[in-house]
Amino acid sequence: QMQVVESGGGLVQPGGSLRLSCAASGFHLDYYAVGWFRQAPGQGPEGVSCISISDGKTLYADSMKGRFTISRGIDDNTVYLEMHSLKPEDTAMYYCAIRKPFWIQDLNRPEQAPCVMSQDSYEVWGQGTQVTVSS
Repeated sequence: QMQVVESGGGLVQPGGSLRLSCAASGFHLDYYAVGWFRQAPGQGPEGVSCISISDGKTLYADSMKGRFTISRGIDDNTVYLEMHSLKPEDTAMYYCAIRKPFWIQDLNRPEQAPCVMSQDSYEVWGQGTQVTVSS
């Protein structure tokens, strides 16, 4: 069964850092796209960042550029989101999600799923990890 599990959230002071993990099981991340999204109380979901696993392309929301870094672990089946210079407005439940690759019938191989910031494009979601930024 395909699933992703987030971890690494917690309480941190403004200006602090956290590293979130998105561990995949039941499949290998090659050719998938992995996205991070967040939702604060009373607000709609917001795209944070995404990565195309096999070609390494990344995208970030404007407010996260320069503060957040998305990456894939070298030997594990995990995607990381490093967050620095955290602000109270970063407080939210953070979710990771995966977008499945396309299969190219004529070439008999998968095609890298594009990294996009639209939550509707992602098919499997984790349960989320809470990040609270407060003094």
